[in-house]
Amino acid sequence: MTTTTTETVKKQHLIDPEICIRCNTCEATCPVGAVTHDDTNYVVDVEKCNFCMDCISPCPTGSIDNWRTVAPGRLYSLKEQFGWTELPKQEALSAADTAAMEALDAEVGAMLADAHKGSGGKAVAPASAAKPTVSLYSRSKPLEAIVQGNFRITAASAESDIRHIVLAFGDQQCPVLEGQSIGVVVPGTRADGKPHDIRLYSIASARDGEKRNGNNLSLTIKRSEGGVGSNYMCDLKVGDKVNITGPFGSTFLMPNDINANIIMICTGTGSAPFRAFTERRRRALEGAGGKLVMYFGARTPEELPYFGPLQKVPETLLEKHLVFSRLPGQPKEYVQDRMRKHGPALAGLMQSPATHVFICGLRGMEAGVDEALADICRAGGLDWNALKPDMRSSGRYHVETY
Repeated sequence: MTTTTTETVKKQHLIDPEICIRCNTCEATCPVGAVTHDDTNYVVDVEKCNFCMDCISPCPTGSIDNWRTVAPGRLYSLKEQFGWTELPKQEALSAADTAAMEALDAEVGAMLADAHKGSGGKAVAPASAAKPTVSLYSRSKPLEAIVQGNFRITAASAESDIRHIVLAFGDQQCPVLEGQSIGVVVPGTRADGKPHDIRLYSIASARDGEKRNGNNLSLTIKRSEGGVGSNYMCDLKVGDKVNITGPFGSTFLMPNDINANIIMICTGTGSAPFRAFTERRRRALEGAGGKLVMYFGARTPEELPYFGPLQKVPETLLEKHLVFSRLPGQPKEYVQDRMRKHGPALAGLMQSPATHVFICGLRGMEAGVDEALADICRAGGLDWNALKPDMRSSGRYHVETY
């Protein structure tokens, strides 16, 4: 950040090297090319950063959301940032500089507020969610996991090869919450000789493990043609070792409130965190007063991961709506279409301050779901344009798309 209304101090945008998992999200998102990296760190070019804030919300760890107030002659260079192993402390400022910093903070706050008006907004964790552990393990100090299981969870005839992979941690601990992710260190290097980027995968098991108190967890991973990370993971055998980073994520978390209504909307592997939500409620929140509702979209039943096990989940625990867009002889139906069919019931839930909405899956689904929610609210006498930011600011509206 370089252009401000003050002359004596400037706010500089920095990335925390201790938290950053080198996933490349910030560099891919930045529209002005201000973010770059070398073999060690991702950094922000102070000469290019223009306060657009596009990189803030997509960052899975929050490492991108760091700032230092510095005198104009002391701006941190790219060379300095590339050499960091941790962020520098905020330097002491003179009284005049402190006053200028306060004015600048107000200016930055206004810019952030404006940046967060969009569909993503600034994510906030549910008020009742447990406090997450974040960035316990890194690329340089990973956690070694052992593969306990690798199971195909789409039909053998399905085009999509989606796997349920179970990782165990032995005597080491990896405390996670439903909705968090872990990173996988993929062996080998890219064509340019640099290490492969860390791959992030949502956790599909409850906080007490895939097996209760088993010190393990599960992931839901789709094999992608040419995908280095997905093919590495989907080809793992029982007994193989995998280096893990994380956990990551401090906002897309399951509410602990037993009276919370949780509306879960997903496609494909976006079901992973919702499997975790469902298992947590089944194990620890039996008899919860809040509703658990899932809208799960796929092309066909054969392409829907966990289709068989989902049939066995009682409706008293999970109200499930499985939606298919490629059934022979039937019109295409998507999750937003089914939601509209249940408009009155959903509108009733949306009126409750105990209702949370979680959306996870392909990025293209978000717009359609958002329009459906707007239509449902309008028909129910609610203003989605006012309700949505209120839900977001209170930690009741979350989107995680890829």
